[in-house]
Amino acid sequence: MGTAERRVAPGDGAATPEVAARSAQAPGRGLLTGEGVAVEERKLSARGDEERVYYRPLWIEEPARKRRLPDPVRTAAVRAVLIIAVTLIQAMVAFLCTLAGSWLAFPMVLSSVASTVAATWGALDVWVTRQVWNQRNGVISVPSSTARSLRRERRRVRREARAAERTQERIRRRGGAGQLSHP
Repeated sequence: MGTAERRVAPGDGAATPEVAARSAQAPGRGLLTGEGVAVEERKLSARGDEERVYYRPLWIEEPARKRRLPDPVRTAAVRAVLIIAVTLIQAMVAFLCTLAGSWLAFPMVLSSVASTVAATWGALDVWVTRQVWNQRNGVISVPSSTARSLRRERRRVRREARAAERTQERIRRRGGAGQLSHP
């Protein structure tokens, strides 16, 4: 059970959310427990020292500052990171094999060169995938959306003008005879 789901009765030594939020701002001292950090709070009262122990959550969730990457872009980014990690490991092994004078040095250098090409492709793949995603699904630029709303407004005004014109035409066709109902 997580700290957010924990239900406690007042007075059982656990912190209220307000106290936990305040204590998260202050540097915590205490020992780790199963669900939070036990923190001692000392207050001076009229009758002497009073100690109280409450539990501060280990972390407080905050809203994300940036949007999550789209799935294809995230997939390309993970693939690129894995390829780059393997390339760095191969380069390190090639360097160490060269220092040791091992027969494995030459094949590792060749594979490191090939992996460098693949890592460059992976990084470019992330960039291209991001651009394609933005172009297909994406970003509504402010000028076009502003122009769209202006066009919508102009169409509405024209529609109202045509409706008013039709109403006037209908009145003129009747001849303005003052007839209240049809015979």
